[in-house]
Amino acid sequence: MTHQNSRNSNSSFPFIHQSRRHPTRRRFLQFSAAALSTVALSNCARNTLNQPSTASSPVAQTDSKTLYIYTWADYSSNELYQRFQDKTGIQVIADVYDSNEMMLNKLQAGGGDQYSLIFPSDYMVRQMIDSQLLLPLDQSKLKGFDNIMDRWKSPTYDPNSAHSIAFNWGTTGLLYNTKVVSTEPTDWDFLWQNRDALSGKITLLDDVRETMGAVLKSLGYSYNATEPAQIEAAYQKLLELKPHLASFKTIGWEDQLISGDLAICMAYSNLGSLLPIENPHLKYVIPQSGTSIWTDTMAIPAKAPNVEAAYTWINFVLEPENAAYAATQLKLGSSNKTAFELLPAEVKSNPSLYPSAEVVKAGEGIQPVGDAINLYEKYWTEVKSA
Repeated sequence: MTHQNSRNSNSSFPFIHQSRRHPTRRRFLQFSAAALSTVALSNCARNTLNQPSTASSPVAQTDSKTLYIYTWADYSSNELYQRFQDKTGIQVIADVYDSNEMMLNKLQAGGGDQYSLIFPSDYMVRQMIDSQLLLPLDQSKLKGFDNIMDRWKSPTYDPNSAHSIAFNWGTTGLLYNTKVVSTEPTDWDFLWQNRDALSGKITLLDDVRETMGAVLKSLGYSYNATEPAQIEAAYQKLLELKPHLASFKTIGWEDQLISGDLAICMAYSNLGSLLPIENPHLKYVIPQSGTSIWTDTMAIPAKAPNVEAAYTWINFVLEPENAAYAATQLKLGSSNKTAFELLPAEVKSNPSLYPSAEVVKAGEGIQPVGDAINLYEKYWTEVKSA
């Protein structure tokens, strides 16, 4: 479940901040056992302002005053939805996912006509464009696009932002417990160099492109390598580390890291920024050799039932004050240059959220790798079962 996604029939939103101190980019809320079992059956939780949570799938809606969205768990915010509704009169109903693949599978299984707005990551945008799953954007309906930072006005995954608008961005790095790890890690190779001392106290993301990409980067290759020999070399190197891993895990390791049961975890930058605030013995580092510079976007499914409401949301978020509010509320890096200037100085200077130009230059956005994905998945299955 997500860190902020369930409501009861009144407006008190009892679950919204219960796990806010431990958010991750792909974090599910830690509900009670009963609530968790309900959501486990549905793989997503219905979240709507002033309405009860339900495990049923959304029904395609043509009501102009209702916007159904499918979003990352971390991006669902009651406060942001209320702000939007207060300004536009449009109610937001949000279902959540914790991976691009979950979102894609839902849309390919017929969910494309259930949602009017989705938040795919960079490489997934390209994949969905190629599969004709996204509606080309009518640029004449966009207001405030000039506020987007230059690097995201015509990204490689979607030239001229023809199908998507950048929502936010971040990095992938290493979050470690300084009480357990005395020497600061500076690069991915730290895991291999200290594998014996850290054995059983390391986690890597349960994500083939992120984890294989990090290993490729440690070898001096691209995150997006397509050469079979390079991908095999990454597989062999990952096999060397596998016996020393506690697990491949994207969520659910935070408490163990805080307590010291784990020493170091591959993590996303919003967790790397937030978790040390309440746990100063934790520290987030971005590997020097480079890492994933990820972007999540706003896009409209090709069969969206309420396209106009989706444009209303996009334009709402493009307004600098609202973009700054969203960045502050969700604790994520904003891609809106005007909104960035509105953020507090301590936020703008936070290297975990806004790393230096040198760090960004060394990183890469994850891109589709064509048929090479079959090799990635083959080796991923083998290393996880080894």
